[in-house]
Parts: sequence; C-alpha cells; structure tokens
Amino acid sequence: MMPGRTSSRLKSSPDVDRAASVEQASCHEPIDVRIEPLGDIAELEVSWKELERRAAGSFYLSWLWVGTWLAHLPRGARPHVLVARMSGRTVGLAIVCRRTVWSFGPQGRARWLLNETGDARFDRLFIEYNGILAEQGSAAPVMAACLDALAGSLSVSDELVLSGIDLDFGALASRAAHRVGLLSEVREADVARWVDFTKIGEKSGDYRASLGRNTRQAINRAIRLYAERGPVEFRVMETTSEALAAFDVLAGFHQSRWGAKGSFANPGFRTFHEDLIARGVPSGAIRISRTLVGGQTVGVLYNFVHDGYVLNYQSGLLYEEDGRVKPGLVSHVLSIEDSMSRGERGYDFLAGFARHKSQLANAEHALTWSIIGGDTLERRVEARLRRARQALGQFVRKQMSVRTAPTGHGDGSSPQAIQGP
Repeated sequence: MMPGRTSSRLKSSPDVDRAASVEQASCHEPIDVRIEPLGDIAELEVSWKELERRAAGSFYLSWLWVGTWLAHLPRGARPHVLVARMSGRTVGLAIVCRRTVWSFGPQGRARWLLNETGDARFDRLFIEYNGILAEQGSAAPVMAACLDALAGSLSVSDELVLSGIDLDFGALASRAAHRVGLLSEVREADVARWVDFTKIGEKSGDYRASLGRNTRQAINRAIRLYAERGPVEFRVMETTSEALAAFDVLAGFHQSRWGAKGSFANPGFRTFHEDLIARGVPSGAIRISRTLVGGQTVGVLYNFVHDGYVLNYQSGLLYEEDGRVKPGLVSHVLSIEDSMSRGERGYDFLAGFARHKSQLANAEHALTWSIIGGDTLERRVEARLRRARQALGQFVRKQMSVRTAPTGHGDGSSPQAIQGP
C-alpha cells in the first residue's frame, strides 16, 4: 500500500448493502480519501474531536483512547492517518499502521492494521468495536469509501488486518475486497456479551430478579457470607488519585492470580492505562470501583463509559479457598445496579469467554477478527496451519476447567490480535 489519494462516488455502487444504501440516498458528493503518514498529533486531535461530536463511534474510536494510544506507540510503529472528506469537510478518520512481516521465503510483505500497530505486546491492549470514525448521516458510504481506498491500494502480497469489527463493518470490508479482486477472511469470531437494561425495564426493573435461579442464589449466598464479616459496600472512585490507587490494587490481585500470563506482566500495559485513567476519570469516561467487605477490598472493576454504556475492560478479584464467596459475581452485580441507577443503557462485558459473562448477560454483539489479502499460495498454507492450530486449541480448551481461563483483555480470554499466520 502506498500513501495517497483516491475519490469515490459510492451512491451508484450495487455492492453496498441495503443499510448502507439508505444513508447513500443523501450522499451525492464524492468522497475524497487520503492515507498519509501521521504528522502533528495536536492538529489531528483538533480534527478528531471535532468529528467525534458529529459521529457515533465506539469508545475505542474516541480521542480519549486514540490519543492515549498514539502517545504510547512503541518504537518502530509506522502510523498513517486515513482521512475522508466531502467538500473539504472531514467526514471520516482512522489510524492505519504498516508493518513488514515474513512468513515463508526471504521476501517480506506489508501488513496494514486498522487502529493497531502489529506489535504483539502493545496490541494486547486489545481493541474491540473497531472501525472508522465517520460522520452520522453518511457513515456507511464514508466507511465504504475508506475501505475501498485501503483495499484498492494493497498489492497482491499485502494484507489489511481488521480486528474486533462488527458484522456490518465486516460486510462493507468484504465487498471492498471483492471489488478489487481480493479475499476477506474471518480468522476469529467471538461475541461480546452484555446486559441490555431495556430488557430489564420491560419486565420488573429488578436486575437480580431477571437472572437464572442458580445464579441468583449464588449471588445472594455470597453476599450473606460477606455480610457476616461486615458491611458490603460498592464505591466508585471519584478522583484520579483514588482511581489510580484502586487500579494498583487491581493489578496486584490480577498478577497474583495470573503471573506471567497476566496483562500486567507487560510494563507498557500498565503505563498506558495509568495515563488513560488520568485522562478519563475527570470526565467520567473512566470508572473504577471497589467492592469492600468490612472495609477490605475484595474486587476492583476497571470500566469505560461511553454513550450511556459501561464497558468492563478489566477486573482484579480477591479469591479465597471458600468457593461460595464470589467476588466477581458480587462486584459485577453491584456495578450493574449502580449503572442502572444512573440511567445508563447497558453493561458490556466485551469479548472473550468467562462463565460470569454468560451468567449475567442477556444480549450479545458478534465481533470478528478479519484480514483482506490476495489469494496466494503462501496465504493458503498459512490458512491451513491456522485452522490446524485452532482445532488443537479448541480441543485443549475443552479439556480445561473454566477456572483456568483468565478473565480480562489480553490474557488469553479473547481472540488474540492477528500477528502471524
């Protein structure tokens, strides 16, 4: 892929899906797309925040996340800015990074990644609800034009990695690949389980009453056992210093359980999130809470808050020999009830399997980890190796207890970012 410029008048394209064509009806202007090396971050911040006010992107497309991410890029990252404009107005933005990879043979190939770096350790930050920040009212044609530009500038040996995208974005990407004779392959598929507060409100409005009988009994028993030690309290950290102190407790709990497999074994993970917390707590976009029993912290939740939804990114829990006390279930239930009391819309556990997610959620979003590239012999060999590895992994997971699966991003509970064949 070579940085450059393309323009697209998508209203006449028969390949764009029905949902996209509804928005295209009002999009009569050509969409100009450019892919250029990242320049002045301060200038990009102004453009990004201005577009963010006119867009409906996810938390991972907010400047809070993107700006912090750019400030911590690893050495060797090669970020480019994708900019879409209509009549000089910025209507789409994303970051794409270039990385040279070798698989078979002496010749490397270019791998482009949407809002990721290609550095395996850094990308364990684990992006979800990935995509292109696009202006409302023309979002589908803008995203399609951007994907056309990205796919159209790939050589047959290049690839474009799209991690943690929803099905609508995946469909646009697949059509963009098809238009230029490339393949779009889903390498991983997962679901993000979440609690839709509307469903609860349509019934009794009582979240605990909406849960399965066994789950409800386990929660009530755990709370009774905790209450024998002292008051059970749920506290949201109101200041940055309180939030950082609680995050430190979370890190300690997490690493004592997972050690070298845990997220915090990577020093860059911690510094990134300490910066994100410092930037996000004052606005309420970062919410860290403690669950206390008799004054002792038994659970810490690290959540993002965006557009009325709470996203549970990480947790640190004090596990005990008595399996009847359940710090995770109790902490999440109290956090969900707190969110409902604030008039918010939902509580998202994000992707990856963990038992508490299926116990507590009542809805799910499908996400995929996909790649666009040419139909080459090298890629076919990689696909066969990957399928064999996935089959082995599925077999091994079936033999393991649920308790062996870490909870939280980048610890193996979610599909890993695509870094190799």
